[in-house]
Amino acid sequence: MKALQFDRFGSPDVIVLRDVPQPEPGPGQIRIAVRACGLTPADWHVVDGLLADHLPPLPRGLGLEVAGTVEALGDDVTGVRIGDRVFGPATFDGPTAGAAEYALMPAWARIPENVTAEQAAALPMAAETAWRALDDLGVQPGELLLVHGAGTTVGEAAVRFALHRGVRVIATAGPTRAAALEEIGAQVTAYGEGMAERVSALTPGPVDRALDTAPTGGRIDRADQPSPAGGSLPTLIELTGDPDRVLTVSDFAAAAELGVRITTDIRYDRMDEFARLAGDGILVVPVARTYALDQIQQAAELSRSRRPGGKLIHVL
Repeated sequence: MKALQFDRFGSPDVIVLRDVPQPEPGPGQIRIAVRACGLTPADWHVVDGLLADHLPPLPRGLGLEVAGTVEALGDDVTGVRIGDRVFGPATFDGPTAGAAEYALMPAWARIPENVTAEQAAALPMAAETAWRALDDLGVQPGELLLVHGAGTTVGEAAVRFALHRGVRVIATAGPTRAAALEEIGAQVTAYGEGMAERVSALTPGPVDRALDTAPTGGRIDRADQPSPAGGSLPTLIELTGDPDRVLTVSDFAAAAELGVRITTDIRYDRMDEFARLAGDGILVVPVARTYALDQIQQAAELSRSRRPGGKLIHVL
């Protein structure tokens, strides 16, 4: 099969498209014929050497979320059949991952009939991170939540989940996603200088909790400009009055310095719930562009620009 692979760490330039053996599913795993693979910023961190000490030797693949058709079952797999359309995380501890013609999956859910493979492949990481962040932050129905960086895929998923849970939402976002966020029920304002004053003008009371989903350091408007220490976290603390009421999914260094919460324990026990919400139109992650496997360099360039405008997807 063809798969994207790298055999040394570095920039996305080290990624190549190769002919490699198909992976065999282990116990509790399935193999799918991949129809779509989502690309995330985490892919570039893995290529750069993140988790290098915790994974088998190179070569390795990339692509952490996939959708496709079940093609083989490992031992002890139940509840799914050959030919089922599924989506979920791809294994990435071997020589290939999701960006390949075939991929292994440790967890999955059926794709709703009204959801395409491309739309389904955009969901797993954004949905899992957003759901976990809301749970770990302890957001309750009726509270006012500020989602900073709501124009990101994780941010928009968090807004959608929060509104579905009966939480009031103020979202900071740029012009690309502002109208879409307002349409689903969030109050939207711009990030950057003066954000605290703009948020305060939208609510007569305090912000109960704040979720930071912006890229590391809050640099979501000008990737070529340095941001203050902690990015926007000090502003979020100011608005909530308590660092324990703020959680970041990205700026862990600043969180440790400022006493802000983080969340890192990835879990995919809600895949069936994500599928149901996607089928009902509640969970939607916008797909910005699609690419063939041999267009990985173009996809990487747009992804790393911090302004992809939505999820980038490899299609097969």
